[in-house]
Amino acid sequence: MFQSSPARRPRITARCIGLISLLASAMFAAQASAQTPPGGAAQGPTNVGTVTVQTVEVPYIRTLPGRAVAYETGEIRARVSGVVEEILYAAGDTLKPGDAMFKIEDDSYTAAFASAEAALDGAEVQVNTTRATVDRYKTLQGNAVSKADLQTAEAAAASAVASFAAAKAALDVAQLDLDRTTVRSPIEGIAGISNVSVGALVTANQVDALATVTRLDPIYIDVSDSSAGMLRVRAQIDDGSLKLGTKVGVALVLEDGTTYDGQGTVVVLGNVVSATTGTFDLRVQFDNPKRLILPGQFLRVKLTLGTTSAKLVPQRATGRTSDGTLTVFVAKDGVAKKVALTSSGSQDNAWIITGGVEDGDLIIVDGLTNLRDGAAINPVPVTIDADGVVHDAAPAADAAKPAPTGNN
Repeated sequence: MFQSSPARRPRITARCIGLISLLASAMFAAQASAQTPPGGAAQGPTNVGTVTVQTVEVPYIRTLPGRAVAYETGEIRARVSGVVEEILYAAGDTLKPGDAMFKIEDDSYTAAFASAEAALDGAEVQVNTTRATVDRYKTLQGNAVSKADLQTAEAAAASAVASFAAAKAALDVAQLDLDRTTVRSPIEGIAGISNVSVGALVTANQVDALATVTRLDPIYIDVSDSSAGMLRVRAQIDDGSLKLGTKVGVALVLEDGTTYDGQGTVVVLGNVVSATTGTFDLRVQFDNPKRLILPGQFLRVKLTLGTTSAKLVPQRATGRTSDGTLTVFVAKDGVAKKVALTSSGSQDNAWIITGGVEDGDLIIVDGLTNLRDGAAINPVPVTIDADGVVHDAAPAADAAKPAPTGNN
C-alpha cells in the first residue's frame, strides 16, 4: 500500500524577498516622480491678485451712537374733577390739535355756569340802576340833593361796576370749567392707550396722565460725541487735512444695520461737555412719514463733515494679529511681505489707512489662503467691485493695447 504524503508548502526564498523589495522601490520612485515638477525643480511662485495703493479724496464720516426722541409728546390730564363719561378716541388714532379725547360729567359745571350767568345779569342791572341814580342826582344837586348824596350815589355806581366785572370774570371761569369737561389733544400726533376707563373719577391736574399723544413725524435723534473727538476734528481742520463741506450730511443706520432712506438735518449743536461722561450732545432731525423710527430706539448717525485725502485698502485683504493690529500682505520684489497698518475708520468696503503703506505699493487681495510672510509670489493685477468681489483686470489691460497691424 502506498501512504499519502502531506501537501507541499511554498517556500519564500531570499530571492523572492529581494524581487518584492525591488518592485516596491520602483513604485515609490514612480509616485515621487509624478509629484515632482519636470527636471526635479521646486514648485514655482504662487499667483496672487494685487491692487495698487493710491491717495484719493474720500468723505470724512463720523459714526456716532444716538437715541430716537419724539418730536412732541403731550401727556393728557384733566383740568377739572369729575367722572369720565365717555372715551372719544381709539388708541392709535391720528389726532389733530383740539380733537376730543375724553368727556367728563358736566352737570355741576353747567349749573355753575348758569349761576354765574345770572349773577352777571344782576350785576348789570345794578350798574344801570346806580348810573341812573347818579344822573338824576346831578340834575337835582343844589335843590333836593346835596353834594354828599351825589358822592354817595357815585360811589355806589363805581361799586356796581366793580361787581359787574367780578361777575363777568366768574362767568368766564365757569365757561372754562364747562369747556374743560371735554378733554382735547393739545398737539398733532398718535394717540396712546387710555389709562382710565369710563366711570373712573379723575381730579383736576392729577399726577397720572389720562393718555399720551406722541408726534412721530418728524422725529429727533439725540447723539453723543466725545470732546476728544471734537478736538481731533478741529485739529484736522486747522492743519488742512480735513476740508469742510458746505453743509453736514446726516445719514441714519437702523438697528438691523440697514441705512434709513432719507437725509437728516442738524437742529442743535451742544455747547456743554458732561462732567461725568466727557461727551456733548447734538440733536438731528429726520422725516418719519412711515413711522419706521420710534422713540427710544438706539441708532447710529453718520455725520459727513467734508472730505479728506486717504489711502484705501480693501478690508478683504487685511487681517489682525492677536493684539488687534491691522495687517496686510504687500507684493515686493516677487515676495509677499506682511506689514502693519494704522487706520482712521472705513469707507465702504475699505479701510482708511494713515500709515504702513505708500502710493504705488501692491496690496495682495486674492490668493491669501496659506500665504506666508516671505513666500515667493507672482503678482497679477485685479480689481474689486463695490461688493468686494475680485475681478481679473487682465482683459481690460489687453483691450487697452493697440490692435496688431498684421506686419510681422
